[in-house]
Amino acid sequence: MSDTNEYVPPKIWTWDKESGGRFANINRPIAGSTHDKDLQVGKHPMQLYSLGTPNGVKVTVMLEELLAKGHSGAEYDAWLVNIGEGAQFSSGFVGANPNSKIPALMDHSTTPPTRVFESGSILLYLAEKFGEFLPTEHVARTECLSWLFWQMGSAPYLGGGFGHFYAYAPIKIEYAIDRFAMEVKRQLDVLDRHLADNEYMAGKDYTIADMAIWPWYGAVVANAAYDAAEFLQTQEYKNVQRWMDLVGDRPAVQRGRMVNRVFGAPESQLHERHDASDFDTKTQDKVAAAE
Repeated sequence: MSDTNEYVPPKIWTWDKESGGRFANINRPIAGSTHDKDLQVGKHPMQLYSLGTPNGVKVTVMLEELLAKGHSGAEYDAWLVNIGEGAQFSSGFVGANPNSKIPALMDHSTTPPTRVFESGSILLYLAEKFGEFLPTEHVARTECLSWLFWQMGSAPYLGGGFGHFYAYAPIKIEYAIDRFAMEVKRQLDVLDRHLADNEYMAGKDYTIADMAIWPWYGAVVANAAYDAAEFLQTQEYKNVQRWMDLVGDRPAVQRGRMVNRVFGAPESQLHERHDASDFDTKTQDKVAAAE
């Protein structure tokens, strides 16, 4: 092992803000708001407060897929929540999600407006509300939900575990990286074996299970997350690669992954989405050119 200084936990843990690395300014061991600020509300039924991370992409893909199917009630405003600056701790956002994590959805088509938080819950809420992307037959529905909740339970190992220690931690800890790399590769193998016999996660149909899993695992396989594809040898997972391309070629997926995106090529960034025409007129390359 490369870690020679053994850490001995104290009897009582205390918070040392300075040990938090690049996220020290936003991480804290308590909940609640840090400042007063109301949420902005646009003109559409669905008000989304998010960032273009994998969890945020799940929901914008779902909303774009619903619009592509003609559901006008899924029209939405997507407001940027910059979690690097602590925007998730505003009083308005905490009111929408007491856990202060993106994404959060407010459905203004109900009275009073319905708040929905946790990305998996938002996908399920929208699927049931619009009757799309969730099988109605018992066995197929159960399979879809099993994979949806698999993702919700597994991705913390991928992001909070592997991603943190491999890409973000202020020091490289061999044990932590090995532990989470092993788990990520096991998860990729789970997916690869399943997709060997299934076109999509729940079988022959594209569902919210695909929308939940693709932004996380597709990004790792495509080297779009943590720059770790070579380290994890993701090219070995041929069935995941096939599925990743199949889902990624969908126009609604391509639009959804642009929304609330603040990284990558300027033409792929649509910081906020308030109208379908924004994809053509308000990406960051066009905003910069107009300044």
